[in-house]
Amino acid sequence: MTREEAWNLLTEYNQDEFHLQHGQIVEQTMMYFAEKLGYGEEKEFWGIVGLLHDLDFEQFPEEHCIKSQEIMRERGIDERIIRATACHGYGITVDIKPEHEMEKVLYAVDELTGLIGAVVLMRPSKSVQDLELKSVKKKFKSKGFAAGCDREVIQRGADMLGWTLDELIQQTLDALKTFQD
Repeated sequence: MTREEAWNLLTEYNQDEFHLQHGQIVEQTMMYFAEKLGYGEEKEFWGIVGLLHDLDFEQFPEEHCIKSQEIMRERGIDERIIRATACHGYGITVDIKPEHEMEKVLYAVDELTGLIGAVVLMRPSKSVQDLELKSVKKKFKSKGFAAGCDREVIQRGADMLGWTLDELIQQTLDALKTFQD
């Protein structure tokens, strides 16, 4: 699957600008981690997984990570993409546990990029470039802030990767700073 094919599929099922932007942010974050973790030859694949991870969320929120498997299988999409995108719903909507490092990264950064995005919106600069770990940690601890971003999922993602929460947040900030202003 090419990036263009993935984008066309995503936009077929998603029209909301927020969802499209989130897909692109996770795509770029996944590509950053592919390079950083030694999977540079799979960078585009990691990106496609990031782009398509919420394929079904806008139209089928109650069947999130379930309906997307059906949609992708009907189109003959690689089972590795189907599995990787589905497992970010592990323990929430599906029982497909993240096993590959890529799957664990997606599981960890999906919610975290949303939380960081919410922190950025509250900043006078509206930029990730001057955002520091301590500011994200402060908002992470505030359960009322960006309440839709599941802190337990973020922590489980860090644990799956064998990273501290601080390491996960800092590396995700580093990723976002490479492509967001």
